[in-house]
Amino acid sequence: MRVRTLFLLLIGACLCPATGALAIVDEIQVYTDDLDARGESGLELHLNTTPSGRRTPDYPGDVPPNHGIRITPEFSWGLGNDFDWGLYLPTATDAERKYHLGGAKLRVKWLPVRAAEGQSGWYFGINNELSRVTKTFSDSRWNDEVRVIGGYRGPDWLIGVNPVFGWGLSPGFRGSPDASLALKAMHDVGQGLALGVEYYNDIGTLANRLPRDQQGRTLYAVMEIERKTWSLNFGVGHGVTPATDNWTVKAIVGISFN
Repeated sequence: MRVRTLFLLLIGACLCPATGALAIVDEIQVYTDDLDARGESGLELHLNTTPSGRRTPDYPGDVPPNHGIRITPEFSWGLGNDFDWGLYLPTATDAERKYHLGGAKLRVKWLPVRAAEGQSGWYFGINNELSRVTKTFSDSRWNDEVRVIGGYRGPDWLIGVNPVFGWGLSPGFRGSPDASLALKAMHDVGQGLALGVEYYNDIGTLANRLPRDQQGRTLYAVMEIERKTWSLNFGVGHGVTPATDNWTVKAIVGISFN
């Protein structure tokens, strides 16, 4: 009951400032109750492209998303004791088909509250990600991200919420953290097949919330396929504010090495 109350208070606190979520160019994903067990390892290949979106750079060195393709392999390993960790190697291809390496991101996930495999229940944890990336992906070379993970898995449905806070660690970028929120709702419609929605929104910073029409807000229709050794998350997203890319298509292909 205490975990349930804490989770509901967290959702309420995040939804009061804005109906928001996270929109990351190289990784468009809501974290749920997935966790590699000790000794397990896997690969997730994150892909997304923007058929219609922003065409002008936000800062010198930025690659606008319009007609670009982002491909990011993520390698993960289970550490046991409710921990796993992952390594991202982001890349991007711009509208002129020039290839850009993105640096590296290292994450550690802790998920102490979750139901047993195949059971229903609440889940709760936190993920921390430290990155050193090129100007293609961030104006600040060093960054840190803290993502709160919460939700509920039912017999044939799943709800996920990720409040996300990001800090620039490079000189000149240290200040109030960026604040975002990612939401997910899925319903099983067949054996290993689920349909649902994901919603992402950049709120601004904790010290300076953006006006609603300047926040990045994207709603995705999502399909998920789960098999024993592989999985697929596929979504088509539409921006709902003038500040958001008009259309984005994304996919996450998961492969288990066990």
